[in-house]
Amino acid sequence: MLRDASARVADWRREIAKRGALAFQARPSEARGPALPRLLSELKTPYELWSAGRVERREPSIVPPPGVSRPVMLLPGFGTHPVRMKGLAHALESAGHRVSDWGLGFNFGPSADRFDRLCERVVTLARREGQPLVLVGWSLGGLFAREIAHRHPEAVAMVITMGSPFSGDRRANNAWRAYQAITGHAVDAPPVGERCFGAKPPVPTIALWSPRDGIVSPRSSCGRPGERDRAVALRCTHLGFAGHPEVARTVVSQITTLDRGE
Repeated sequence: MLRDASARVADWRREIAKRGALAFQARPSEARGPALPRLLSELKTPYELWSAGRVERREPSIVPPPGVSRPVMLLPGFGTHPVRMKGLAHALESAGHRVSDWGLGFNFGPSADRFDRLCERVVTLARREGQPLVLVGWSLGGLFAREIAHRHPEAVAMVITMGSPFSGDRRANNAWRAYQAITGHAVDAPPVGERCFGAKPPVPTIALWSPRDGIVSPRSSCGRPGERDRAVALRCTHLGFAGHPEVARTVVSQITTLDRGE
């Protein structure tokens, strides 16, 4: 029993050392996240959401599009819970869509088992709904959405990413060290995704990005032609993607393009 306990302590120490090394890896010289002032501006997100919400309550602008109702799944960002996307879910439901979350609680990074469960949930919901889902992924959730669409294009009607670092170097952001420390693997060597995340899924793919993003490089979340079908610029912080009324209006608008055949 003592030997077992000692072995567990040794394993624990090795894992701590491994994660510490991952957290303090040197950033490649060509990879740059947003500058410090932009990162600090993320602290203003609660006030900006409150202010934008006041305007939206006075002048509501999301009108349910006639005849359009899609099943939509929301995938949260790294370290967040689906409850953070409650405002976006409400806006989508107000526009007539059927919304579900990803069903896995907090998003602390991928594992092969959790990702398989997520894929199974998408396929099951698409079968139950009788039509493929629109996947709306915030930050890391958007990378998951793109990979799901690669694996199960028959179950996905569209992918909308919000501030997701799918293009260029995986370290072109200010969260990669925290990601590596928490997940225990390098940001460019996840346990899921056999291909480069920049490869466009075989479904309509919309990239929402913001020049005010303080966490992910705008170039990384905008992508290049060929990596997505459309890129739409918004004026919000990275943390604001989950609840800003302008983001909600844009997501609703992009979903309607499916029925217009755009």
